[in-house]
Amino acid sequence: MPHADSAMIPAGIDKQAFWIHVHEQLSYLLAGQRDWVTNLANASSLIFNSLMAFPEFGDGDRMVNWCGFYVNAELFPAPKLAFSSETQTPQPARLLLGPFCGKPACQLIHVSPGKARGVCADAYCQKKTLLVKDVDTYPGHIACDGETKSEIVCPLLLKLPNEGSERAIGVLDLDCLALSGFDEADREGLEKIAKLIVDACDW
Repeated sequence: MPHADSAMIPAGIDKQAFWIHVHEQLSYLLAGQRDWVTNLANASSLIFNSLMAFPEFGDGDRMVNWCGFYVNAELFPAPKLAFSSETQTPQPARLLLGPFCGKPACQLIHVSPGKARGVCADAYCQKKTLLVKDVDTYPGHIACDGETKSEIVCPLLLKLPNEGSERAIGVLDLDCLALSGFDEADREGLEKIAKLIVDACDW
């Protein structure tokens, strides 16, 4: 089957069945690949294009207009200094823009104590999914696209071996043009997808 066909959605399914279908299709796309950049790129594309094909989200004023990832900056390759061997100054904790589908977005989000700002930073720091029905009422909301009205952000949680705890390594972020665009069915489906993605990658 061509990879692009993964985003085709069966007719007449409800939202719960939709997320089960997307999870299944994503598991096929991720199989045999452990690179997190590659997997997050395919995941953002599959989720976004599947939503475009799903009547509840695909068109008009209920459209999901952004789907992508912000990832802990420590996981990105360190830049090499072209003309100096000096050690670089340590950077404050932050998330960097990862693979996504949608309009251009802000490139970094601070997550250090006292500097954290916005839904993505809060979901990351709290290690829990945040479902925001009206982004304009959310304290510190970062408006990458002024047309966005609601948002859901799921943290990517990596289980630490032999410690019994989890470390946040990034977030999966979706925006919608409608108020109250996401609900508990979306939360449940996206949390399972976030876990699938984390487990499928080498971090």
